Parts: sequence; structure tokens; C-alpha cells
Amino acid sequence: MSGADASKQSALRSEDGLYDVGGVLLERPFKIRRLGHFGFSARNLAECLSFYRDDIGFKVSDPMDFAKIPPVAKLLEGIPDTHQYFMRHGTDHHSFVLADRRVIDRLYGTKAHKPTHSINQLTWQVGSLREVVDAISYFEEREVPINRTGRDMPGSNWHVYPFDPESHRNELYYGIEQIGWFAKGKPPALYERGFHTTPDLPQISEEEEVARAQAAGVDLASGFSEREARESTYDVDGILLPRPFKVVRIGPVGLYVEDVEKVSAFYTQVMGFIHTRDVVFEGHVCRFFRCNTEHHSLALYPIALRERLGGGPDSTCMSFGLQVANYRQLRDAVAYLAERGRPAVEFPGALFPGVDYAAAVRDPDGHTVLLYSFMEQVGPDGARAEPLNPSTQTAAWPERIPGRADHFMGESYLGPWG
Repeated sequence: MSGADASKQSALRSEDGLYDVGGVLLERPFKIRRLGHFGFSARNLAECLSFYRDDIGFKVSDPMDFAKIPPVAKLLEGIPDTHQYFMRHGTDHHSFVLADRRVIDRLYGTKAHKPTHSINQLTWQVGSLREVVDAISYFEEREVPINRTGRDMPGSNWHVYPFDPESHRNELYYGIEQIGWFAKGKPPALYERGFHTTPDLPQISEEEEVARAQAAGVDLASGFSEREARESTYDVDGILLPRPFKVVRIGPVGLYVEDVEKVSAFYTQVMGFIHTRDVVFEGHVCRFFRCNTEHHSLALYPIALRERLGGGPDSTCMSFGLQVANYRQLRDAVAYLAERGRPAVEFPGALFPGVDYAAAVRDPDGHTVLLYSFMEQVGPDGARAEPLNPSTQTAAWPERIPGRADHFMGESYLGPWG
């Protein structure tokens, strides 16, 4: 049976048109759980790599060189750095990706990457391989353009890449590789389990893959590992780290779009996001969506606000959020980044509801990176009636703040900080 046939057979529906997702009847054959990773196509790759690695603290888990892939090497002639840098803040193989914009443009063309797109991808985790496979026929039935399907190496995650109506490349994935205490990714010898088409079901488990490789004599310790070059001198809540803060979560992502209504319909009706609230800012409707209990993991802003908010004409990214472990670390992060030439910039707090304190800094490409430590958790009764808007005037922040009922709630960061 082909992968496509398996997909169509497995996406079982009940008489009322619902899909069986792990024995639960839902409106779609998948359920997005969280933002898994995010990526930029950078104009200033070396500077951006330094910012996200040295200043923010992401680690390179694998530097993949596209120029070593024979079919595409000629396309990339003249580009000094043809790597795509897979980076992580925790144990997921990657939560952030960087590549030279020219590499992405030449590989994927204008359909995947319009001149105003600096966003490489928005990647959302679902719960199983079957959800990924069933999503493929679901998108095809709705005539949603798909970039590709299969399983990429490095990272080992099974996926499908659908485009939103304004050509932002999304990804649904299952099963990303985990980097453990050994701090090494899988060796390239295991990459033979990569797929470039829809996989047949079922597939062997990750444990079985590793066992077969080990039996074949593969050195499981031969994968890439990046060690921190900086000395760990900061006492960060009892742990010595190279920076006075630790990123514990990525997102939310804010997009500038031409048609808020059309793009909203895609993310709610097709992708299954839940609308949290609208915010009217200077006459423009900004819309916020969640996929789990956090106030929002995705936000849409009219592109008419881009110039007003300091966004560059070559990007549709309004903001990329990074959550640090607590409020004290947030204050320390602001001071640390200012010392390194990345001071907080003026930013309207109303455009980031659900948060109490947030600081906006610009990366070397001019993207707004929003640092925060708390986000409202939304229960079955919905968000607070009145939106919680953050204080973004960092000079006026108090040393300590009162606790809220949902402080330190939501998904926890697993594992040690360093």
C-alpha cells in the first residue's frame, strides 16, 4: 500500500464527519499541542548566529551543509555559508533554525519564500505519526499547498509542510530527536531512515532504529556536539551558567499579514487554533490564537502596522517570543543584553496581551525578540475578561512582583538548565 493510500485509509471518520484521533473524535485528524520550533532565513547570518548562540544561549545541535548535497550544490554557488544551523534551548534536537536567506530562496523558490518573508518555518507538534500522515490527505482535500512530506535528518521528525494563505511555511511534526546528557545528536550513519515521501504505516520505533544501528557497528557517540565556549560565572538560581538567564520556552510568534480575516480562517478552521481575543491598536484589529493552555502561541497583525512598529520591509515577522525561567532572570537578561549592545527598545505592551512584563530587543536582522517570564494560562472558561498587558518600560520595573494564581503554571521545562 502506498503512503497516500495508507493516509486515506487511516483517516477514519464517524457518521457525523469527525475524525478518530487516538480514539477521540475531533474535527481534524490531528491536534496541535505546541510550537515546536521556529526559524529565520537571515540576511546577516554570521551576526544572527552570534546573537542567538552567544547572547541568547541557543546551542547548535547540528550544522547541516546544503552544499554537500550533490543535487543542490550548484544552486548555492557564491554563497559563503551554506549551512542550516539547527539550534536548541533544551533537549529537543532543535527549537530554532537559522540559514542564509539566499540558500532558502534558491532551494524553495518564491512559493515558499516571498521577498517579504524572513520566516523559514513555523513548526507545530502533533501527537503521533498517524496524525502527521492523516493530515496530508486532509490538506490535499482542502487544496492547501504542501511544500513536502517525509522525515528530515538531522532531527528525525516526521512531518508535512503546508502553506498558509500568505505563503508562510508551516510544519506539523511528530517525534523529534532528543539530545540527552551526552549532548550529542545522532551520527550521520542513522540518516538512512530519512524519508522524502509520505511514509507507509506502521514504521519501526526510534528504539529499534538505534538498536539496529548499534548492531551494525555504528558508533553512537560520533554525532555532533557543541560545547559552551564561555565560562560559567553567573549564579542563576543556584546553577553556574554563562548568562544570567535561561530560555525555557520559545514563542509565541507574531506575523504581519495582508488579510487578517483570511489568514485567521486558515489557522482556526484548517489548523484548529482557538481564538483567544482581539486587540484594537490604533484602529487596527490584531488577533491572538492558542493551541493549548497558554494565552496565545500565534498572533496576527495587519501589515499596515509594520512600519509603525519598526519592522523592516523585507520581513513578515512581527515578533518572536522567548520565555525565561522567572522574573528575576528577565530583569537580568535585559541588563545583560544591553551590556552586549542589544538594549530594550520601545514597544507597545497592548500588542502582547496575556503577559505581565516583557522586553523587546532587536536581532541583527532587525527582528523583534520579545523576552518574558510569565504568560496567562487559559482554562475551559476562556481568557480573562480584561486583557493583561505587559509593562515594557524596563527602567520602571520593580525588583520583585506579587505572585499570580497562574505563575509557574503550564508546561514545565524538563531537565537541567545547562
